[in-house]
Amino acid sequence: MSLRRLFRRNREDGDLAQEIDLHLAEEIDENIARGMSAEEAQRQARIKFGHPEHIRENLWEQNTLRFADNMWRDVKYATRSLLRSPGFTTIAILVMALGIGANVALFAVVRSVLLTPLPYKDPAQLVAIYQHMQENKDRNGWMPVDAGSFREWQESTQNIAELALITPFQGYNVSAEGGKLPEQIDAGWCSDNFFKILGVMPALGRNFTPDDDRPQAQATVILSSSFWHRRYSGDRTIIGKSIWLDAKPYTVIGVLPDSFIYSSPFGGNKVQVWTPVHYEAPAMLLNTFEDHEFLTVARLLPGTTLASLISQLNGVQRQIKADHPNPAVHDEVVGRSMLDDAVGDYKTSLYTLLAATGCVLLIACLNVASLLVARTAAKSKELAIRAALGGSWLRLLSERLTESLILSSAGGAVGLLLAWGALQWLVTARHDMFRVQSIHTGGAIFAFTLAAILFSALFSGLVSAISSNRKQIVVSLQEPSRTHSGGQSRAGLRKILLAVEVGLTVVLLVGAGLLLKSYQHLRTTDLGVPMDNVLTMRFSLPDARYPKREQILSFFETFLGKVRATPGVSSAGLVSTAPGQGWDGDYLLNVVEHPPLPHGQEYDVMSRGADPGYFSAIQIPLLNGRFLNDDERLDRGNVVVISESTAKLCFPGEDPIGKHLKISYSGQVVQVVGVVGDTRWSISRPVHPTMYFPIYGNNYSVGTVVIRSTQNVESLAMPVQKEIGAMDPDLPVSNVMTLRETVRTSTLDSQFNSLLVLAFAVIALLLAAAGLYGVLAYLVTQRRSEIGIRIALGAQRDHVLRLMLLDGLRPAILGLFLGLVASAAVVRLIKSMLYDTQPFDAIVFVSVTGMLLLVAGIACLAPAWRASRLNPMQALRME
Repeated sequence: MSLRRLFRRNREDGDLAQEIDLHLAEEIDENIARGMSAEEAQRQARIKFGHPEHIRENLWEQNTLRFADNMWRDVKYATRSLLRSPGFTTIAILVMALGIGANVALFAVVRSVLLTPLPYKDPAQLVAIYQHMQENKDRNGWMPVDAGSFREWQESTQNIAELALITPFQGYNVSAEGGKLPEQIDAGWCSDNFFKILGVMPALGRNFTPDDDRPQAQATVILSSSFWHRRYSGDRTIIGKSIWLDAKPYTVIGVLPDSFIYSSPFGGNKVQVWTPVHYEAPAMLLNTFEDHEFLTVARLLPGTTLASLISQLNGVQRQIKADHPNPAVHDEVVGRSMLDDAVGDYKTSLYTLLAATGCVLLIACLNVASLLVARTAAKSKELAIRAALGGSWLRLLSERLTESLILSSAGGAVGLLLAWGALQWLVTARHDMFRVQSIHTGGAIFAFTLAAILFSALFSGLVSAISSNRKQIVVSLQEPSRTHSGGQSRAGLRKILLAVEVGLTVVLLVGAGLLLKSYQHLRTTDLGVPMDNVLTMRFSLPDARYPKREQILSFFETFLGKVRATPGVSSAGLVSTAPGQGWDGDYLLNVVEHPPLPHGQEYDVMSRGADPGYFSAIQIPLLNGRFLNDDERLDRGNVVVISESTAKLCFPGEDPIGKHLKISYSGQVVQVVGVVGDTRWSISRPVHPTMYFPIYGNNYSVGTVVIRSTQNVESLAMPVQKEIGAMDPDLPVSNVMTLRETVRTSTLDSQFNSLLVLAFAVIALLLAAAGLYGVLAYLVTQRRSEIGIRIALGAQRDHVLRLMLLDGLRPAILGLFLGLVASAAVVRLIKSMLYDTQPFDAIVFVSVTGMLLLVAGIACLAPAWRASRLNPMQALRME
């Protein structure tokens, strides 16, 4: 009955009035029948039934939900009140939309990328295992594993875990069949139990079996869903057919589901095809304890913890180290959950962005709360009269909260639309991010939006309600019109809110400044070579088609000759990996002319293969000795050119030319013939000692051609690719980019993070400036008569201007101090995101201080100027 009356109020009230009138009429008729006059009959009937309005009120009390009815009345009243102030309402809704929308978008990203379990069976039981080397600071000590150690691990842990061996660092050339162009794709090798351990069943076909994972097995492959759809148009008859990878036929036995994705800090999220590791990898690589080319995934069996598994593996690894006292054999094992392993590169940056959006939401709430405080002050007389007529403070509080809830709900609805648009942009702009395709809106996102709306409504509403408690309402009613103590108390509250808002803004500005400076350092980092007009492209010669070193050498030389003859090419060279494009392997070394170093203390030097023309093409300066020669090939390739940092590391204070280096792994001895300048293997990593082998004299079948031109080098990409296609139609190229593009690609994460935080900081700064302007404008309005009296009594207008400016700048200065103190604590948390930038960068802190004071001064100047220009007679007449 009560719910029906709540939603059918007018009709129910009409029916009740008719029913009461009917009963009164019947009683009057009965009284007249008893002999009463008409007037007496009506009087007696009213005495018996009571007044009709009183009856209706009593029945309404009994048959309605008072709380719901009061809420509905509050909603209607607040809506009408807000519609009468469209400017205030629009600003408040937009401010809330920015704060809520940013938080909803980032929460959706964090939830999908960091919090949602991986799409595997019992993902909490899956862990990633690594070997650890304290000395390797470039890669934080977490190292891929060697296959020999894995074999020992697997045998010793059969009762507590299942282990799988993978290497997602491979690549295949897909031949040009069916009229399609050849292409180079990322590939992974895995043991036959890899997908079984993950609990992943192919959407089509079957998984690998032990029979597939043997050196003598037939070549088989499992395709990723994206590659199957893109390359083969989702052909369901692909199972059992052959595709050509690296000029060899592979039988397709399965297609993975859409949801499958694998990622690690070393890569893997772009793998298009998987093949059996024991079929692909050479026997030497599968039995060595020194070559770290693999990753390990394990499923913990019931009752096993990661700590117990690592403890057991460490015991095994220490025994391996004792049996194989080679410096390349590690003696420590580390591990973490597979989810933490997959999202390690994104966790800090995403949580930082989420914290930034949280600051934006708090600033938005503070701004709206400040607006509501001013709105409450404008209605203080009305509230005082309503309180005097019997309105309880709780009823008035309910109205304030309802008003805040309506603003927050409207802002949340607009913010949800903004968040949806932001997520669509993110999926397009950052398609390289792990699990970005899984980002979506759903029940959890709507629940978070609702929580953000409720938080914003309660925060803003309660803060504004503080300014209108019962005592202040009574005082407001008692005050004469010239008294402004109540207004001053509300101004004090707004100043406190503004100081907190400015403090949060300072934190965002400092964070954005540090990230921007870090990004600028990355963009301007010297790779060690001139980067303008340099084009690179990578290709790989398949062993099946080029099984002999002589064939590879012939292809390299013929191809380079054609490239150098291409119009527009100034110079060209060949290198295994160009600067800024990756690690490409390393060796532990001893200097033959020096006493052997203790095990574990050998020199760690990165390796490259290069042709003689590479150094002039890339313009690496020669510092000593000579470059490589054309005749240093095949069996005459035991020479190296070393970088300057290698010379300082291995030959401090002496001339390295003519001296020899011994590779600990293979025992090969090479002679140093030249010293060249340093280059970086990654734009965000420090220079690492490097040595260059003759690419013609060692087992290199993968090359990156480096082309320098005096014209727009990008126009040469297609002619060079055509030359490769003419020599081998099935040979694709990849990573076709300039060195500038290499830097831009490497700094994408830093650019994205810094610009996004900067955007939040700018929004916060604008909101803080608006808050300063609003507070001072409010103070000028409240103190209009006081200012008029001051000027009338002889106060100088410049003195009034300074007085009002200082009044407005006080909360800004307090907020600045609080923000700088908070920033000193917060910047430590983003230290890992900074490159060549100290967390306590004086320039950033001073710049933020100057910018904040400048913006605050500008925001306060206009209302302060108006105050100093007041006509005292007009100000006093308004009272």
